[in-house]
Order: sequence, then structure tokens, then C-alpha cells
Amino acid sequence: MSLKSRMSSKQYAECHAIIHTASAAAAGVGTGLAQIPLSDTAVITPIQIGMIMALGKVFDLEITESMAKAGIASATAAGLGRAASQVLIGWVPGIGNAINASTAAAFTEGLGWAMVSDFSRY
Repeated sequence: MSLKSRMSSKQYAECHAIIHTASAAAAGVGTGLAQIPLSDTAVITPIQIGMIMALGKVFDLEITESMAKAGIASATAAGLGRAASQVLIGWVPGIGNAINASTAAAFTEGLGWAMVSDFSRY
């Protein structure tokens, strides 16, 4: 069963808006803080926590901050490439900004849809 078939069109539209808004915000932060490796994590993590909690509400689930942090922590292991790209290339002006922005957005996007996949099963 596909993800979209487990949700109403309203739920899908709400999830889409929440995830893309958070991803755009993460990209903006990643762009601005690219030259300081891993400095954006302190700003992106609260964006992701808010995204996960908002996604829970779409499915009438009460997601606490600690639950959201656990979801991020489990996804972080898969996102270690993001940290590596920041350390290796993120400090290069221009290129580093673009790479940091795109990896921040992609990681947030993937995290959001992974949470939707889990939440839609309940």
C-alpha cells in the first residue's frame, strides 16, 4: 500500500506544506551558516522538532518534543553524510553554501516523509 493511499488528500496536502516549509527553512539556515561546520545543527534541529510535532497533529497523534528528538536521532545515523559534506566542503564560500543548503533541505525532507510514513500507519 502506497503512502498516499494511507492518507486523505487533505492530510497529504497538510504534510506536504509542513515538510516543504521546514525544508526551505533548513536550507536557509544551512546557506547562512555553511562556513562554520555543524553550527547550523542548533538551529535546524528545532525546525525539525517543530515539523515532526506538526506532522503528528495531522494524524491526531500527540508527539512530544522528546519523541521528536528520538525520531531525529534515529535518522541522524543515516544522515552522517551531511556532517561529512559540511566538514569537507561546507567551508568553501559559494559551493559550500549550496551544498550545505541542499543537504539540510534533503535531510529534513527525507525525515519528514519518513515520519509521515510511520504516522500514517496509526
